Amino acid sequence: GNAGGVSRTSSWREVEETDTSDEEEVRNTVGNIPLEWYDDYPHVGYTQEGARVFKPAKGDELDDFLAKMDDPNYWRTVEDKVTGKKTVLSDEELDVIKKIQSLDYPVLGYDPHQPYVDFFTHEKMDHPLSNAMKPKSSFIPSKWERKRVSKLVHAIKMGWIKPIKKPEKPKFHMLWDNTDQDPSIRQRMHIPAPKLKLPGHAESYNPPPEYLPTQQEIKEWEEMDPEDRPRNFLPHRYDSLRRVPAYQNFIKERFERCLDLYLCPRQRKMRVQVDPEDLIPKLPKPRDLQPFPTTETIVYEGHTDMVRCVSVEPRGQWLASGSDDQTLRLWEVETGRCVRTLPLPPVPPGCVTALSFCPNAGLTLLAAAVGSVVCLLNHGLGDRLLVSATHNTLLSQDPVSEEVSESTGVKWNVVRETKDGRRDVSITVEHTKPVKQVVWHYRGDYFATVMADAQGASVVIHQLSKRQSQCPFRNSKGVVQKVSFHPSKPFFFIATQTSVRVYNLAKQELTKKLLTGAKWISSIAVHPQGDNVLVGSYDKKLCWFDMDLSSKPYKVLRHHKQAVRQVCFHSCYPLFASCSDDGSVIVCHGKVFNDLMQNPQIVPVKVLKGHATVDGLSVLDCVFHPSQPWLFSAGTDHTIRLYT
Repeated sequence: GNAGGVSRTSSWREVEETDTSDEEEVRNTVGNIPLEWYDDYPHVGYTQEGARVFKPAKGDELDDFLAKMDDPNYWRTVEDKVTGKKTVLSDEELDVIKKIQSLDYPVLGYDPHQPYVDFFTHEKMDHPLSNAMKPKSSFIPSKWERKRVSKLVHAIKMGWIKPIKKPEKPKFHMLWDNTDQDPSIRQRMHIPAPKLKLPGHAESYNPPPEYLPTQQEIKEWEEMDPEDRPRNFLPHRYDSLRRVPAYQNFIKERFERCLDLYLCPRQRKMRVQVDPEDLIPKLPKPRDLQPFPTTETIVYEGHTDMVRCVSVEPRGQWLASGSDDQTLRLWEVETGRCVRTLPLPPVPPGCVTALSFCPNAGLTLLAAAVGSVVCLLNHGLGDRLLVSATHNTLLSQDPVSEEVSESTGVKWNVVRETKDGRRDVSITVEHTKPVKQVVWHYRGDYFATVMADAQGASVVIHQLSKRQSQCPFRNSKGVVQKVSFHPSKPFFFIATQTSVRVYNLAKQELTKKLLTGAKWISSIAVHPQGDNVLVGSYDKKLCWFDMDLSSKPYKVLRHHKQAVRQVCFHSCYPLFASCSDDGSVIVCHGKVFNDLMQNPQIVPVKVLKGHATVDGLSVLDCVFHPSQPWLFSAGTDHTIRLYT
């Protein structure tokens, strides 16, 4: 027995050593599963020993093209899906593939027309091979099957076995096809008309006592508007039903009911479930956008009538204000003290309608519009060298000849006065119509004026160094409201009642036209970088324009409840402000990004109040400090307020 066991064991070992397969070098034992499951892994399966079968390195399209050109066996190379390796087909395998493609038998030497071998004879035998009777179980119902079926039925009744639900296939429909609509859809969309409310105790001919109104309630009901009455009738008590008179509004209410049924469409609307929080834009918090003016710090008092205009000196030390009391006052910003009341040249008395300091820091020059005259004044505050330089500048050139002045309708005059032992020199520029705006070029040599009711020649550009004036826009379309210079380029903005035109002064052509959509423009301000424009209007709108984006407003703000009087940008902080007749000044954070793909960020941060409303007017002007996040506002309550 032992000898037999030893010989049997040795024979099995010989079989295992000799039983090697030459079909595949590495056998992938992953099983019958989709190989796509291994797309995200570096291997494609496992060997018999459990080691991972790694994917061979695959080249790109360039390597494939080089192999196609250089490898002579490229055309007979295929990829093994099990291991991912490249395999070169032999000649025998190619012959099998060719036979399959030609619908031939792939086995070599197979003869489909072999002679037929008749295994059974056609002769009928006298005795069959078997003549046994059929078993009884073949035609009697099975007792075990009946018990099994009864168990299954009982389990289904008790809910232990639940039927398998077939997965529902997604129902697809034509997205843009409306031609073949199912008529049943229309029937489902129809909503029946709401029924009338059933009559209550108040409609009864004999209502309970608590439903009967008192004399005071009847009087209050008669004084109320028909829309505000809780009922369109008063309850009354009658002895019997036959004593009830005819209802007066019966025909009217029936007619209104018919109108509701006829004119009111009833259709089922699919309401979109949207969270209201998702519709609100994600804006930063105001405390993250500081600094900006929040508190009223100083009130400048001294004027006896409404203050129409204010202007801040380029260094931010002095503040000028013009009022309807026909005075021009200079204030010290940090203390609120009235330093000087500038004497106006001998011009017809009138209200100071516009003010503007010269942006040239080397001159102490102030332009003020009084009626139809623009006065260029040396305010005399600051460094003595600058005051004397301004004095020499005003005396440096002689006025132009009367012929040139008459051609533009503007006349330059030099006024020399001696007051309190001091010689004052000023220049007056006389216009044909009242001047309502004065604005300087950023270099300080040119300034533009806007005349009211001057038709085509309402905009005049003046040059201080040469004492010359010109009207480049004689055929302006519409009544000009405001003008502004570009802070760095030779562009000029002209705001009419409904639009803003941008002109290139160097090329003398119209560059762009901004459509505001407002009924009447009141003010305009240009961003310090020059690519964005802010427009205010009397119809409570504030339009922000992105010049590189579109000719229509990028954003329209409707924060004010009354007309917007003035808008302004800060020269160094990302702030802009607007003042209105509702007594408020709204400060907003307006950040412009250098990335052209990113839109400006506009966030309202503070509403400043303090001015009183007089005769429907309140805050008439506002301007930022040139270097600090401070804001000045002038109002009809005879005051100027500083917010810091």
